[in-house]
Amino acid sequence: MDTQTLVSVGMILVTFVIYVGIAIYTRSKETAEFYVASRGIPPFWNGMAIGADWMSAASFIGMAGTVMVMGYDGLPYIMGWTGGYLFLTFLLAPQLRKYGRFTVPEFIGDRFNSDVARVIGALATVIISFTYLVGQLSGSGVVIGRLFAIPTWAGVLLGVGIIAIYATLGGMKGVTWTQVAQYLILITAYVVPIVFMSLQVTGNPLPWLTYGNIVDEIGAIDREIGLTEYFAPFSESTQSQFLALMFTLMIGTSALPHVIVRFYTVTTMKAARWSGAWALLFIGILYLSAPAYAAFSRFILMTQVAGQPMGNLPSWVDRWVDTGLLSVADTDGDGILDWEEIAVAEDMVVMATPEIADLGMFVIGLVAAGSMAAALSTAGGLLITISSSIAHDFYYRILRPDASDKKRLNAGRIAIFIATIVAGLLALDPPGVITQIVAWAFAIAGGTFFPVLFLGVWWKRMTTQGAIAGMLVGLATTLSYIFLALGGFTIFGIEDTGAGVFGVTINFLTCIIVSLSTTTPSQEKQDEVVDLRYPEQMTYKDGEVWIKEEDYKS
Repeated sequence: MDTQTLVSVGMILVTFVIYVGIAIYTRSKETAEFYVASRGIPPFWNGMAIGADWMSAASFIGMAGTVMVMGYDGLPYIMGWTGGYLFLTFLLAPQLRKYGRFTVPEFIGDRFNSDVARVIGALATVIISFTYLVGQLSGSGVVIGRLFAIPTWAGVLLGVGIIAIYATLGGMKGVTWTQVAQYLILITAYVVPIVFMSLQVTGNPLPWLTYGNIVDEIGAIDREIGLTEYFAPFSESTQSQFLALMFTLMIGTSALPHVIVRFYTVTTMKAARWSGAWALLFIGILYLSAPAYAAFSRFILMTQVAGQPMGNLPSWVDRWVDTGLLSVADTDGDGILDWEEIAVAEDMVVMATPEIADLGMFVIGLVAAGSMAAALSTAGGLLITISSSIAHDFYYRILRPDASDKKRLNAGRIAIFIATIVAGLLALDPPGVITQIVAWAFAIAGGTFFPVLFLGVWWKRMTTQGAIAGMLVGLATTLSYIFLALGGFTIFGIEDTGAGVFGVTINFLTCIIVSLSTTTPSQEKQDEVVDLRYPEQMTYKDGEVWIKEEDYKS
């Protein structure tokens, strides 16, 4: 094992000790701690935990690489994900928090007084979270595979073992405080390299101010060698695909069960809104940095690696070729590696850039630790969500309503362990790159849940039959389009990653048509829906708004 590997592995092991220590110290002892951290997380720290929950391997490892490879056409990921948080913060999270449940399926089941709706919601939650989890485990395989110079599939198996131990120790309470630590590690690991790259290339340590000039220089190089100019719009996809992908990611963000459940961990609606605001700030730091990461990485590759003799390539080239994420080939036989002869996978860009830019072993180790933090933080939240759906919505609410707290906790931990193993096996042969797999999860979440949640909160005429029909039709439409698009069938050039635009539209239409065709909900249920629009200190009933007695006296 060389010095670089020792440093990287050592830094990762230190972070593992921190995570496990936090999980043991905050170990959940009752179901309220396990599922919603007893609703006692302050908004600032919850915002940071949401940031870590959100910044998955797709964001940390995949997003900058996607922008680097696709240029302008990779930007829907940034715009869609950020816009989705605005939807969630203002239109759904405070209202769902006021309803006061543990999970998204529980809200749907109780809002529509239907165990059928609850079961459909729980099944969809498991499908969405498994899809997302496969992407995260695949990301952890990239990191571990590179560190130990082993194939990515072997890295996936090691990652599964680590996550299974880590996730079963804590519940939501342990996961929350672990995610706070993971956010601090991953954001430091993401920003430090681009500060050094900006200094190295421009002499200015503020990459957010300098990368625009680098984009201009990349465009000039592209024109010189006859390529489509970098950041030229719609060179890698169609305009319809651009818009559909952005819509899918935006709506999907608002409907992801593992993101929504984080807003159940605070005390009030106001705290839920502040959690969303803090989360936007913390997430924005990474998202504003991703285009700079992509520009500097591409510029260094084009100017310092392309054009070199094949026999004089840097030592890191062979290591990344071994992972299967980089290929170089002297196809024209001139002995020189041209830019067109380099094939870079999106998933290697962030991990490889510190080596490409020769930033030193500690920066490389820091990025490795940050990558693992990103993969683990989202995986932890997803596993809690899967566990909640199986142990709370299925086991407790449907099968064993008289189950003790101890049995429910054991059921949750068993569900986490089994889910980790199954997702790990699926991640051994991922059906796409990380960002693509994650985009499917967003499409399914938006197509299944967003119309039902949005109308369930804001439309008192929404009925049980409308919700059930909407979820089934939306889920079936989204899954069908993903498989058809993978087989080559598309509508208006929209690919599998933009499938949510069809699922959401048909789900909305189904909910409205079926609801208007069925019996109007009771007045009590309609008042319950209108009441969600007011702060906790107020209650809506019989057409009037009442201030609660205890708040009035104070």
